[in-house]
Amino acid sequence: MDKVLAEASITTVLTGIRMPRMNSIMERWVQSCHHELLDRCLIWNERHLRHAQREYERFYNRHRAHQALNQTAPLRPAPDPITDPERIINLNIRRRDRLAGVLHEYSHAA
Repeated sequence: MDKVLAEASITTVLTGIRMPRMNSIMERWVQSCHHELLDRCLIWNERHLRHAQREYERFYNRHRAHQALNQTAPLRPAPDPITDPERIINLNIRRRDRLAGVLHEYSHAA
């Protein structure tokens, strides 16, 4: 199997020994990628697939809310809560579409 993968320019990465949670974490990521990305777009070729996966990875780590992290993203700190009623009333939210509208990023306009 290693020879077949090497001929296809695929590098084999060994996982850590005795890491029972690693499999469940990766299964969750693959499931999220499948439901949020691959079920919603038509992939044309390998180059398009790689581009879509890179975009989803950035979205997943920088913008997607995670319940386990108190609705923040892994690579982004939690924003300060808005307590001023005037700021709450006048919120200006911007939406940025990624991958032709498959993914949406929301942020406060400065």
